[in-house]
Amino acid sequence: MHAQWKRDVIGDIEGAYSMSELLVTILTPCFNSAKTIEKTLECIEKQTYANIEYIIIDGGSTDDTLKIINRHKEKLPKRFLLISEKDNGIYDAMNKGIKRANGKLIGIVNSDDWYEPDTVEQVIKHYKNEKYQVIYGMQRTYEDCKEKATFIYRHEFLPEQMITHPTCFVTKITYEDFGAFDLKYRSSADLELMLRFFDTKKVIFTPVMRVLSNFQLGGMSSSQTGVRESAKIRCERGYMSKKRYYFICLKSYIYEWLQRLH
Repeated sequence: MHAQWKRDVIGDIEGAYSMSELLVTILTPCFNSAKTIEKTLECIEKQTYANIEYIIIDGGSTDDTLKIINRHKEKLPKRFLLISEKDNGIYDAMNKGIKRANGKLIGIVNSDDWYEPDTVEQVIKHYKNEKYQVIYGMQRTYEDCKEKATFIYRHEFLPEQMITHPTCFVTKITYEDFGAFDLKYRSSADLELMLRFFDTKKVIFTPVMRVLSNFQLGGMSSSQTGVRESAKIRCERGYMSKKRYYFICLKSYIYEWLQRLH
């Protein structure tokens, strides 16, 4: 009994040590983000978990984005990489970062969003050492700088409702074995990616009932283009009938037309 107890304690200590040494990569795609990126950089600097690799993929900004990043370089993690070159949009930038990432887990925080100080620490606590794993949590959403909602959508309902992608941390091997973002989608490649992972039946989705990310509403993913593209993806993957897809598109175009009239 004593020998078994000793083995268990040693195992727990070794497990805790290995988890504290686990490298986590965080990616930030950006382009002309001078007005917002400082808050994103500060959230990386304030993380309570130390072993972080931080990669910024800049699309060739012409404003003060790069100056702000350089001003923060000394406070950012020692493993820091800045890539600045033209790209084919945000998903192309994310794919570049994924290829360069060395961490076992990869998180993505956009240049107008920010993590909670203990986000990476919480992710590590919920990492089950699974080969294929997506860890996601609660998202606090802002509109016009005002807090609008805090929520989580469970992965069991992914075919109907996208999970909170800004909170997701994915094992790198999941991207390597099942692919990264499909660039043919302009606004909903994150939905297609998560459904692709979900459909494998091999990827473990782990919810965290804590706020992991703060998200600013707006942009392509919340536009009517995003609504139509998401419906198309669900239809193509067999989660929505063509009749329902056509109805959603018609409704979306009518809404868009009415908005223009105002």
